[in-house]
Amino acid sequence: MENMIEFQEITKCFGDKKVLKRVSFQVKKGQIFGLLGPSGAGKTTIIKILTGQVPADSGSSRIMGTDSSRIDGKLYTKIGMVLDNSGLYERLSCYDNLKMFASILGISASEIDVILKKVGLLDARKTTVNKLSKGMRQRLVIARAIFHNPEVLFLDEPTSGLDPATTLNIHEMLEELKEGGTTMFLTTHNMDEAAKLCDNIALLNEGHIIENGAPDEICRKYNSLNKVYLLCKDGREIVLANESKSAPAIAEYFTQNNVYTIHSSEPTLESVFIELTGRSLA
Repeated sequence: MENMIEFQEITKCFGDKKVLKRVSFQVKKGQIFGLLGPSGAGKTTIIKILTGQVPADSGSSRIMGTDSSRIDGKLYTKIGMVLDNSGLYERLSCYDNLKMFASILGISASEIDVILKKVGLLDARKTTVNKLSKGMRQRLVIARAIFHNPEVLFLDEPTSGLDPATTLNIHEMLEELKEGGTTMFLTTHNMDEAAKLCDNIALLNEGHIIENGAPDEICRKYNSLNKVYLLCKDGREIVLANESKSAPAIAEYFTQNNVYTIHSSEPTLESVFIELTGRSLA
């Protein structure tokens, strides 16, 4: 199966508010797909439609070849979800939370310590959830989501509000899952996170996808300045056109061993979003 997720011409309204307006995208097997947009853009609604939690008003949505409105229990065992509402049992320990989940999915309890070690929570296996830090809680949510080796993993703002060290740890886990063949659907307003993790992204604004593609390709597409910047060791900042005519000058600075840094003018995903919408992702 080439496409694990297909979302075609989806429209969704809540009352008089049209949240999604003929939104379309596909996610190939083994990819990390990022859906980027500000709060209220419709990202969580798309996940709920894909996973059969709410119906679309029009269009078609399929996951692993199955219509999203017809997902059954067997298919749910192939899906993992990290959502805003963690669903953890506050008075149970990390171990007992996963034990309950293991019993539902028919997973051996002997695997619990294995997954706790993988997410760095083995030493906290007997700690109740209400005593965990935010980062530890999120790692437990991820442990539960990947416990059954899902084919598709949905991640709704998985690192929101977390410290850099915990975020890095989660990124490493996601990259490891990708290497194992897991397809991931990531929603975020963190453009740096998307650029680092995602094979393809879609920029969502006011219910529309306004741009999509590989992160680096999108940035190059909107590189209107097309400049090369050199910071010299003598303190000078040199700006040159990004074209073949600048090559001799750039080579001369390197020959003189006078280049401290060099970079081109490609915009960030954040600046592309601002250029297209006139607003930031905050």
